[in-house]
Amino acid sequence: MKQERLTGLSDGIFAIVMTLLVLTLKVPELPISEVANANLWQALSDIKISFLSFVFSFALLFTYWNAHHFIISVYAKNITFPLVVRNAIFLIAIALVPFSTHFLGIYSQTQIAVFIYGLHIILISAILFEMKRFVIVSHDIESILSYRDIRNGNIRLALPGVFSVLAILLSFVNTNISLSFFAFVVVFNLVPGSTDIVVWLLDGLKKREG
Repeated sequence: MKQERLTGLSDGIFAIVMTLLVLTLKVPELPISEVANANLWQALSDIKISFLSFVFSFALLFTYWNAHHFIISVYAKNITFPLVVRNAIFLIAIALVPFSTHFLGIYSQTQIAVFIYGLHIILISAILFEMKRFVIVSHDIESILSYRDIRNGNIRLALPGVFSVLAILLSFVNTNISLSFFAFVVVFNLVPGSTDIVVWLLDGLKKREG
């Protein structure tokens, strides 16, 4: 299989899933007798968590799409069947994002909704991390990765999982705090140079331990 076919399939699924996310948002429907500005504002306020979960998931999908692009199209100079299988598993997890997003939007005040959404992020990050590891260690795949590429990529793949674990644990205290951790993951992955800040912090810790 040529890389172009695998990339085309993956890009197509990402495009469909990111589009389907908007279907998790429902326009509030009020009886004609209750249609007024105040009531409409209240109805919109009632779906704010659904909107936020949509934003979280769209931004995360964009991040995962970008990471997937680098692993499949930049780092790997050729593909093998084992890599294709891993890519298929990754796409299955991606295709389920609208479900976990909608579930979180409806039941955001419950621990089970936070658990399912957080576990989904952890699963996607783990699969993508395995794909990257496979590209690096496989003798059948020609790859070009610098130490900086590997380090920054590991940070961007690990932090969503780490903060999802924290969000799940904190859901036993307050689910709103858990949602703020999901928001942090989005902000981290969209802010340029965020990995450099983490590296600086880790280097500082190493110097103190030394």
